[in-house]
Amino acid sequence: MNIDEAALDKMLKTLRERLIQSRLPAGHWQGRLSGSALATATAAFALSVVDGAKYGPLIRDGLDWLISNQNSDGGWGDTILSLSNISTTMLCRSALTVAEQSGRHKEALAKAESRLVNFAGSLEPGALVEAVDRQYGRDRSFSAPILTMCALAGRLGDAEQAWQRIKPLPFELAMCPHRLFKWLRLPVVSYALPALIAIGQASYYHRKPKNPITRLIRHLSRRRTLDVLRRIQPENGGFLEAAPLTAFVVMSLAAAGQRDSQVVTRGAEFLVRSVRDDGSWPIDTNLATWLTTLSVNALAAAEDFEQMLPSDERDKIRQMLLESQYRHEHPYTRAASGGWAWTALPGAVPDADDTAGALIALHNLGPSDKRVAEAAVAGINWLVGLQNSDGGIPTFCRGWTALPFDRSAPDLTAHALGAFGVWSDCVPDFLPRRVAEAIKKGLDYLERVQKEDGSWVPLWFGNQFAPNQENPVYGTARVLTGLHRVPWKLTSAYAPMLERAAKWLLSVQNPEGGWGGAKSVSSSVEETALAVDALAQLLPGVSAGTAGAQGQFFPAEAARSAVSNGVSWLVEQSRAGTSVTPAPIGLYFARLWYFEDLYPVIFTVSALQKVKNLRGIA
Repeated sequence: MNIDEAALDKMLKTLRERLIQSRLPAGHWQGRLSGSALATATAAFALSVVDGAKYGPLIRDGLDWLISNQNSDGGWGDTILSLSNISTTMLCRSALTVAEQSGRHKEALAKAESRLVNFAGSLEPGALVEAVDRQYGRDRSFSAPILTMCALAGRLGDAEQAWQRIKPLPFELAMCPHRLFKWLRLPVVSYALPALIAIGQASYYHRKPKNPITRLIRHLSRRRTLDVLRRIQPENGGFLEAAPLTAFVVMSLAAAGQRDSQVVTRGAEFLVRSVRDDGSWPIDTNLATWLTTLSVNALAAAEDFEQMLPSDERDKIRQMLLESQYRHEHPYTRAASGGWAWTALPGAVPDADDTAGALIALHNLGPSDKRVAEAAVAGINWLVGLQNSDGGIPTFCRGWTALPFDRSAPDLTAHALGAFGVWSDCVPDFLPRRVAEAIKKGLDYLERVQKEDGSWVPLWFGNQFAPNQENPVYGTARVLTGLHRVPWKLTSAYAPMLERAAKWLLSVQNPEGGWGGAKSVSSSVEETALAVDALAQLLPGVSAGTAGAQGQFFPAEAARSAVSNGVSWLVEQSRAGTSVTPAPIGLYFARLWYFEDLYPVIFTVSALQKVKNLRGIA
């Protein structure tokens, strides 16, 4: 490959040092999520509903941040790098109702309303409601909260008309046994149970059902569902560690006569603790466990990994991961013990991606003692138990609903298969057959859901400039990376599937050498690094997994050229690693966009290390 090895080494050294130095004193990584206009709008408004005088300074700072970061077209996106969207713009417009109408606020409001007319065709409440419902379809996990906040702010007309326009949520279903939830056809996804209860109660408070039976059932359900909400609220008050979800719960209950309830008090305290110095709120507290496992797994490809992270430092990370594994059934999702969440904070819940990442990181940190082996067995069992009947792996709960964010996903499935793969030779005698069956079912699922062009679409990542805002480059790269960790004897029968994926990834490289989220989409550091990583590990010279066996089908020469051009683009774009800018490719709950400062660093370190490990790269 025609790669400038000196430039590669310089960039890799710079970014590795930056990554290692970005750890907390405790030894792990925490990162920094982008400030979010949506989180800021909902948090400021929720605090105003609870006690506008008490929280006045925080509310004013939040609204000032919103005005300072309004897009030039008058709208707001989820991050300062995001395109304007109707949801966030409607919420920011609603938040501005709590401010004194200075000239600055009036100007921002006028621009926002002009943008909303472009989105919905009119500022008439009916047009706005129709536009939101059209965007989210039958999944009301986010449309109901948006419209509820708009109604509370007076943006959907007078109170009586406003609540008539919002479809009420059946909060009484929260009283049903949790094991029945997947059969109840809930209109919200698994993580939105707090919103179902709080927003459902707000709707009931402001507009009683005409049907006397429904009215009686909901009247009798209020106290019991509030008890459910109190039980599942984390000790720090933050549902899912997420400012938007917590804010929606707080504003809904406070506006429904529950201002002094424990849920509202603890939720408001969480919002106060979560605000940033600049007045903004992020969508979540942090992704510490996720970033730590990504960082470990990126650095572990280096021959000098044990020198970069000496034994005592690896012990700290290992201990952090062992302590953050769930040892009991989760009170919120009722997930079994054995999984990991994206952070060790109280509001998080175990999920497939973080459990797979933690398992791979524990393997890479080595050696495996009794504690690690027990944790690995528990984690593997948890992932196998999560597998859906279609063979794929969902995020939180097996078979919860058919709504998008509860479905099986290719990137999650491949990540889980990769975790099974790295531990396949180390598991106790009772596990190999179960794991092999899970891998076979997962591979069949991936083959079945692969697009005709060879790509896969991920669940939790997107690209705002790609068709349907999807990110098949991320999805395809992550599937190839995950399956690389599975022994070739298990994946060889799926060689045609892998070939189609690799060829598709090669076909969508941009002329200048980078990759965007899809064909002809502007390149980003994250997506280019992920594509280079996936292709480099398939070339001869990288050990483990399927490497070395790919010569049977893989277009090696084309891949070498693509990897070389991709590395050159990364070097040039980032000025040899001295200027790495994140892109908003992350998708949070309900398709909220975010960027994370460490993503481009971690992904690039992993990619360049794989390239450096190739034989004869020059």
